[in-house]
Formats: sequence, structure tokens, C-alpha cells
Amino acid sequence: MTHLQPGDIAPDFTLPLDDGTNFTLSQQLGRPVVLFFYPQDDSGGCVDENREFSALAAEFGDRGAVLIGISPDDLDSHQAFRRKYGLAVPLIADPERKAIEAFGVWQLKKLYGREFMGLVRTSFIIDAEGRIAKVIRATRIKGHAAKMLEALDSFRAKG
Repeated sequence: MTHLQPGDIAPDFTLPLDDGTNFTLSQQLGRPVVLFFYPQDDSGGCVDENREFSALAAEFGDRGAVLIGISPDDLDSHQAFRRKYGLAVPLIADPERKAIEAFGVWQLKKLYGREFMGLVRTSFIIDAEGRIAKVIRATRIKGHAAKMLEALDSFRAKG
């Protein structure tokens, strides 16, 4: 699991979005940010996850939250992925794993008895002050976006 915990200051980063602009986390102060880290564009589970987040993008926006997906894929891959599936969520390209490693989601994984380093599908809610409010590892892809929306509502109700 990530080393970041609720209350920690979220690691700042500036990385390119698939629309050609840059996204800087610290420039989002004043509103919550929902970051979802996923392993790879155009792979089965990642397609499902991105479609679910896209279907709920307006609801995240209605709550004042910035919703962003991040993977180690490059900009060309992100642009093709968004076009192919009509995705509504902006995607950050992090092929050098700057944010991925800063958020602690590049970890040792095991699949069919083989160990390898990879991205562990994890989402974060960052509060308006730039602190981690919630960390949720996506142990099940189906429903993860809805679970993050519920977590955002719960966080907002406490605030």
C-alpha cells in the first residue's frame, strides 16, 4: 500500500495532460482533487475504470472536484485512448513515473507466481488545502468510480 496517509501533504507535481497543457497539483488549492492511478491505456480493466469515471465526471464536477486519471503511458497513447472510447476525464502522462512514485503506487506485484514492479491501481482524494483526505486501493475495478464519488461525498459531509 502507499506510504501516504490521510493528513499528509500531497506530493506536488507538474505533468502534461493529454490536451497538451500542463497540470500542477499545487495550482488546484481551494478545491478537492480526485486522482486515480491506473496501469495502462486500452487494457481491459483500465478501459472499464476510465469509462466508469467518465460516466460520473459531471457528478465529480458538480461537487467542485477536479477529476484526473494518471498512468505511465505517453501523451500519444492517452490521446488515442480518449478518442477511441470517448472518455471525459483528462489524463496525465507520467512515463517517467514522477507522480506515480511520489504517491507510492509503483510497487512489487505478483501475478501467476511471477513478481514484477508495476502500478498498483489506487485513488486519492486531496482536500482543498492540498492534504491527502482519502486513499482507496481499487481491489475491484467495477464500481470503483462510484466508490470514489461516495468517499468524496463522505469527505465533504465531514468538512
